[in-house]
Amino acid sequence: MGINPELVGRVFPAGESYQVGREKIREFAHATKATSPAHFDVQAAQELGYSDVVAPPTFAIIVAQRADAQLIADPASGIDFSRVVHADQRFTHHRPIVAGDELIAELYVDQVREMGAGAMITTRAEISSISGEKVATTVSSLLVRAED
Repeated sequence: MGINPELVGRVFPAGESYQVGREKIREFAHATKATSPAHFDVQAAQELGYSDVVAPPTFAIIVAQRADAQLIADPASGIDFSRVVHADQRFTHHRPIVAGDELIAELYVDQVREMGAGAMITTRAEISSISGEKVATTVSSLLVRAED
């Protein structure tokens, strides 16, 4: 089964919220070699005007990938995850992510483009706080390789 071209325009509603914790931010910062003291120390973050430790910009990928998982798990999508190559990722931040945030993400399928026997799928995750404040927008392109 190929990638379903009727995915374009589909919206996957926000699933379970994601609670941003200090240790999650610290672990992500360590893993990504982010060195700002504001990622690790509450006082350092507060001195910069944040309410708590602030996440590195790419931290939004955690929430976005939870939204992407709905698309990948949907049998109607035609996506075989073993054939997926992550081709591109872009972030637009509307405000920083800080410890204590509770975030949700809606996923939009913006484009499905055939590429030979495979396809490129472009999705957009609109990440917001549970109160509705826009936090970040991520755009992801996934290349789904054709079967051998």
